[in-house]
Amino acid sequence: MSLLVVGLSHRSAPVSVLERASLPAETQAKLLQDTLAAEPAAEATVLATCNRIELYADVDKFHAGVAELSTLLAQHSGVGLEELTPYLYVHYEDRAVHHLFSVACGLDSMVVGEGQILGQIKDALALGQDLHTAGRLLNDLFQQALRVGKRAHSETGIDRAGQSLVTFGLEQLAAGDDASDEVETWARGKRALVIGAGSMSSLAAATLARAGVAEIVIANRTLARAERLAEILTEPGGTGVAARAAEMVAVGDELPRADIVVSCTGATGLVLTGEAVEAAVEGRDGTLHLLDLAMPRDIDAAAHRVPGVRFVDIESLADASADAPMAADVDQVRSLVSDEVAAFGAAQRAAHITPTVVALRTMAADVVASEVARLEGRLPGLDDKQRAEITQTVRRVVDKLLHAPTVRVKQLASEPGGAGYADALRTLFDLDPEAVASVSRADLNDADVKNRGRV
Repeated sequence: MSLLVVGLSHRSAPVSVLERASLPAETQAKLLQDTLAAEPAAEATVLATCNRIELYADVDKFHAGVAELSTLLAQHSGVGLEELTPYLYVHYEDRAVHHLFSVACGLDSMVVGEGQILGQIKDALALGQDLHTAGRLLNDLFQQALRVGKRAHSETGIDRAGQSLVTFGLEQLAAGDDASDEVETWARGKRALVIGAGSMSSLAAATLARAGVAEIVIANRTLARAERLAEILTEPGGTGVAARAAEMVAVGDELPRADIVVSCTGATGLVLTGEAVEAAVEGRDGTLHLLDLAMPRDIDAAAHRVPGVRFVDIESLADASADAPMAADVDQVRSLVSDEVAAFGAAQRAAHITPTVVALRTMAADVVASEVARLEGRLPGLDDKQRAEITQTVRRVVDKLLHAPTVRVKQLASEPGGAGYADALRTLFDLDPEAVASVSRADLNDADVKNRGRV
C-alpha cells in the first residue's frame, strides 16, 4: 500500500485561498483523469467540500507523488503552485488512513462531529468509481471510512460535540438577535429564501422548515430541482411548511420579502452583490439575515458593512471556533479511529500477500496433476479407485506441507513491515509474476463489482 493524500482545508489555509481553489464537478473529473495519467499514480479520487480539497492516490514513489499531486492541484484549482504550497498538507500510508477516518468521524470538520461529511465522502468514492480512477485500495479505504464514520456517530456521543455546518450557521445568525439564540424560537414565523437546491441547501431548507418558518422559497438555476425540493417539503408526511420554487432570475424580487436567506450554490461568481443587498434592506422594518455556505462565496463580502444586515459566512464561522466539543466523546472517537486504522493496515497487508499464496497453491495443484498424469503413464493398470486414492494422497501431502508456511506468512504479512514476505515467497518458489498479477486483476474486478453495489 502506498496511499498518499495531498490537500488543504480550513485548518491549513485561509478562506480566501480555499475560495479560489474550489473545484467544480467538471474540474474534479478532469483532475482525476489527469492524475491517473501521471506516472506516479495508479488510482485516485478527490474529496472536495466547502472547506477542504484533498487528492487521494496510490503512488509508486513518495516524493514524485507529492510533487505531481501538488502540481495537479495547483493547475486545476487555478492557484499558482508557489502560492498554494505553503497551505498544503501531506499524509502517507497509515497517516493518510488515519486522516480520512478522522475526517469521516467529523474530528477534522469546522464543526466537530458534523455528519454531512459522510455524504461527501460517499460522493467522492462514487465519482472515482464512475470514472474508473478508484481501484481496490481507494475502494477499500473509502468504504471503510464510511463504516468508521457511521460507527462514530452510532456508538459515541460525537453528535453532541457539535452541529452540522447549517445548524451552526443558523445558530450564529440567531445569536445576533436580542430576542433569542434558539433557532426554533428565532426562526418561527419568518420568511426564508434558500438559494440553491443541492445537498447543503436542501439541509438548510429542511432545518428551517422544522424550526417553524412561515414560508420557504427555493431559487435554483434548474427550476425542476427547486420544484422537487419544494414538493418534498410540502408533501404529506413532510414538514408542512408553505414552500414554492422560483427561477434564479427572481432572486432580486424575492430578497426584499425574505427575513432569512441561505445561499449555497456552485456558481463561480457572486449570486448576491452588495448593491442587491443594500436595495433589499432599504426601507424595511427588521433585520435581513444572510447565511452564505458556498465556496467560493455566493454573497458579496461587502454585505457585512450594510446596516440592517446580519451576515454569516464560512469565514465568520471559522472565526467563531465552531463549538466546545465534549472531551470524553472526542477521545472515544479518536480511540476508535486508532483501532480502525490498525485493523485496516493489517487487512491491507494481509490482502497484499493473498494473490501470491493463491498463485503458489495453483502451482502446487498443477504439479500434483502433472505427477499423477506421469504416474498413470508408468502404471497403466491402475483402476479408477486406486488412481483416485493416489491422487488424493498426493494432494493431502502437498496441502499439509503448504498449510503451515502459508498461514504463518499471512500472519507475518499483516504485521507492520510485513510487505516483504510476498516478495520472499515469490522468490523462494520461483513463482511467475504474471500468475500473481492475474490473481490480483481477478480479485480487483470482483471487488469493483461488489463495491459499486454498496455505494
